[in-house]
Amino acid sequence: MNRYDSTKKAGLLGIFGNIFLLIVKSIVGFASHSQAMIADAANSASDIFASFMTFIGNRIASEPGDKSHNFGHGKAEYIFSLLISISMIFVAIKLLFDSIMSLIFRETFSFSWFLVAVCIITILVKISLFLYTHHLTKHYKNILLEANMKDHRNDCVVTIFTLISIILGMYGIYYFDGIVGIGISIWICYTGVKIFIESYNVLMDISIDNETEKRILDLAHSYDDIQKVDDISSTPVGYQYIIVLTIYVDGNISTFESHKIADSLEQDISKLDKIYKTIIHVNPV
Repeated sequence: MNRYDSTKKAGLLGIFGNIFLLIVKSIVGFASHSQAMIADAANSASDIFASFMTFIGNRIASEPGDKSHNFGHGKAEYIFSLLISISMIFVAIKLLFDSIMSLIFRETFSFSWFLVAVCIITILVKISLFLYTHHLTKHYKNILLEANMKDHRNDCVVTIFTLISIILGMYGIYYFDGIVGIGISIWICYTGVKIFIESYNVLMDISIDNETEKRILDLAHSYDDIQKVDDISSTPVGYQYIIVLTIYVDGNISTFESHKIADSLEQDISKLDKIYKTIIHVNPV
């Protein structure tokens, strides 16, 4: 299974899993008036949107390059992850407002063992989805997969706190329910902002990281015939980069020999995981 097929499968599993959790959480949450469970249900609704965006974004990003898009459609991953982050931030703001209101008006909820059961089911489902997407993220550098993985991980933590608030409600400690709702909203907003920044950076053509740049320079300097290397320029195309650099070789060697050196270096650099294409200009010393 390749990178795009794996992301497609992860997106579909996320959609179906979160639809199931949304239905169960909504029914039990509204029936018991638990603000924490309602917040958790809203979080599942945003998860459905996130998984759907993962599915669509991955499908577009998997399209090969054409005359209109010479370097493929890889940036679609970041456009759709940007949409995911914005939706998460809006959901977080709404939840924060509702949770604060529940504290101000001292709203209570009806304890039910169904609330406990829903939390346990949610934790089990989310741990399974997290482990699956974590496994895929280790093999494929994909921001959509990474966003889903973090979302599943966050949901496990969120639901554990929801479970704590429900258990405390059994002893009449209802204020913690609103506090958990606030905590959930802040957590969702924080995750959304992080994904937004990462996606924005790529869409604004952020340069390649210093570690990879150093590896490229080390490769160039390993050639005895290359006497000087100019600063590297780079631009992202999805999760990979196009690299442009200028090398200086002895002006007395033939054009064939100088381009042979450049071709060899291009092949070496292109073997790095983050490199989509390498373009090398050759100048004489």
